[in-house]
Amino acid sequence: MAKTRVLLVDDEKDFLDVGIERINSWGYEVRAVRSGPEAIDIAKNKGADIIVLDYIMPDMDGVFALKQIREIDPKIPVIMFTAFPDERSIEGTEKLGVSVFIPKLSAYADPWSALRTALDIVEKNLKV
Repeated sequence: MAKTRVLLVDDEKDFLDVGIERINSWGYEVRAVRSGPEAIDIAKNKGADIIVLDYIMPDMDGVFALKQIREIDPKIPVIMFTAFPDERSIEGTEKLGVSVFIPKLSAYADPWSALRTALDIVEKNLKV
Protein backbone atom coordinates (compact mmCIF):
# COMPACT_ATOMS: atom_id res chain seq x y z
CA MET A 1 0.00 0.00 0.00
CA ALA A 2 1.31 3.46 -0.92
CA LYS A 3 2.30 5.83 1.85
CA THR A 4 0.22 8.96 2.38
CA ARG A 5 2.05 11.90 0.80
CA VAL A 6 2.48 14.94 3.06
CA LEU A 7 3.57 18.30 1.70
CA LEU A 8 5.30 20.41 4.36
CA VAL A 9 5.45 24.13 3.51
CA ASP A 10 7.49 26.49 5.68
CA ASP A 11 10.05 29.22 5.00
CA GLU A 12 12.26 28.16 7.93
CA LYS A 13 14.88 25.63 6.85
CA ASP A 14 15.49 24.30 10.38
CA PHE A 15 11.76 23.71 10.87
CA LEU A 16 11.59 21.85 7.55
CA ASP A 17 14.61 19.69 8.42
CA VAL A 18 13.05 18.60 11.73
CA GLY A 19 9.64 18.18 10.07
CA ILE A 20 10.99 15.97 7.28
CA GLU A 21 12.73 13.71 9.77
CA ARG A 22 9.73 13.41 12.10
CA ILE A 23 7.05 12.97 9.44
CA ASN A 24 9.14 10.32 7.66
CA SER A 25 9.65 8.49 10.96
CA TRP A 26 5.86 8.36 11.40
CA GLY A 27 5.52 6.39 8.17
CA TYR A 28 4.47 9.15 5.76
CA GLU A 29 6.13 10.14 2.53
CA VAL A 30 7.10 13.78 2.99
CA ARG A 31 8.06 16.48 0.54
CA ALA A 32 9.10 19.92 1.77
CA VAL A 33 9.10 23.31 0.08
CA ARG A 34 9.87 26.81 1.33
CA SER A 35 7.22 28.93 -0.38
CA GLY A 36 3.55 29.25 -1.26
CA PRO A 37 4.14 29.25 -5.04
CA GLU A 38 6.02 25.93 -4.77
CA ALA A 39 3.13 24.46 -2.77
CA ILE A 40 0.64 25.64 -5.39
CA ASP A 41 2.68 23.96 -8.15
CA ILE A 42 2.68 20.68 -6.24
CA ALA A 43 -1.08 20.95 -5.66
CA LYS A 44 -1.59 21.51 -9.41
CA ASN A 45 0.29 18.28 -10.08
CA LYS A 46 -1.65 16.34 -7.41
CA GLY A 47 1.65 15.75 -5.58
CA ALA A 48 0.26 15.54 -2.04
CA ASP A 49 -2.54 13.89 -0.08
CA ILE A 50 -2.25 16.26 2.92
CA ILE A 51 -0.70 19.73 3.13
CA VAL A 52 0.94 21.13 6.27
CA LEU A 53 1.15 24.86 5.64
CA ASP A 54 2.86 27.66 7.56
CA TYR A 55 0.66 30.69 8.16
CA ILE A 56 3.34 33.39 7.97
CA MET A 57 5.86 33.29 5.11
CA PRO A 58 7.54 36.06 3.12
CA ASP A 59 6.29 36.88 -0.37
CA MET A 60 3.12 34.77 -0.12
CA ASP A 61 1.54 33.94 3.22
CA GLY A 62 -0.17 30.66 3.97
CA VAL A 63 -3.70 32.04 3.66
CA PHE A 64 -3.11 33.41 0.17
CA ALA A 65 -1.42 30.14 -0.85
CA LEU A 66 -4.35 28.19 0.59
CA LYS A 67 -6.85 30.26 -1.38
CA GLN A 68 -4.99 29.32 -4.56
CA ILE A 69 -4.76 25.67 -3.51
CA ARG A 70 -8.52 25.59 -2.81
CA GLU A 71 -9.18 26.70 -6.41
CA ILE A 72 -7.15 23.70 -7.57
CA ASP A 73 -8.38 21.16 -5.01
CA PRO A 74 -11.22 22.21 -2.70
CA LYS A 75 -11.05 19.00 -0.67
CA ILE A 76 -7.35 18.36 0.06
CA PRO A 77 -6.84 18.33 3.84
CA VAL A 78 -4.75 21.23 5.13
CA ILE A 79 -3.14 21.52 8.54
CA MET A 80 -1.99 25.07 9.31
CA PHE A 81 1.00 25.86 11.53
CA THR A 82 1.69 29.30 12.95
CA ALA A 83 4.16 30.89 15.34
CA PHE A 84 1.59 33.59 16.19
CA PRO A 85 -1.83 32.05 16.82
CA ASP A 86 -4.63 34.49 17.46
CA GLU A 87 -8.38 34.50 16.95
CA ARG A 88 -8.27 36.56 13.76
CA SER A 89 -5.83 34.10 12.16
CA ILE A 90 -7.98 31.13 13.03
CA GLU A 91 -11.21 32.83 11.92
CA GLY A 92 -9.68 33.67 8.55
CA THR A 93 -8.73 30.06 7.87
CA GLU A 94 -12.01 28.43 8.93
CA LYS A 95 -13.67 29.56 5.72
CA LEU A 96 -10.87 27.92 3.74
CA GLY A 97 -11.43 24.47 5.22
CA VAL A 98 -8.37 24.12 7.44
CA SER A 99 -8.59 20.71 9.14
CA VAL A 100 -6.44 21.63 12.15
CA PHE A 101 -4.69 24.80 13.33
CA ILE A 102 -1.48 24.13 15.35
CA PRO A 103 0.62 26.73 17.18
CA LYS A 104 4.34 26.17 16.58
CA LEU A 105 5.18 27.37 20.07
CA SER A 106 3.08 26.46 23.06
CA ALA A 107 3.68 26.22 26.78
CA TYR A 108 0.98 23.57 26.94
CA ALA A 109 1.62 21.18 24.06
CA ASP A 110 4.37 19.86 21.81
CA PRO A 111 3.58 21.00 18.26
CA TRP A 112 5.11 17.84 16.78
CA SER A 113 2.86 15.61 18.89
CA ALA A 114 -0.11 17.71 17.84
CA LEU A 115 0.94 17.39 14.19
CA ARG A 116 1.31 13.62 14.44
CA THR A 117 -2.16 13.30 15.96
CA ALA A 118 -3.62 15.61 13.30
CA LEU A 119 -1.95 13.69 10.46
CA ASP A 120 -3.22 10.36 11.81
CA ILE A 121 -6.79 11.67 12.08
CA VAL A 122 -6.74 13.31 8.65
CA GLU A 123 -5.24 10.19 7.07
CA LYS A 124 -7.99 8.00 8.58
CA ASN A 125 -10.61 10.35 7.14
CA LEU A 126 -8.99 10.08 3.70
CA LYS A 127 -9.46 6.31 3.75
CA VAL A 128 -13.13 6.40 4.78
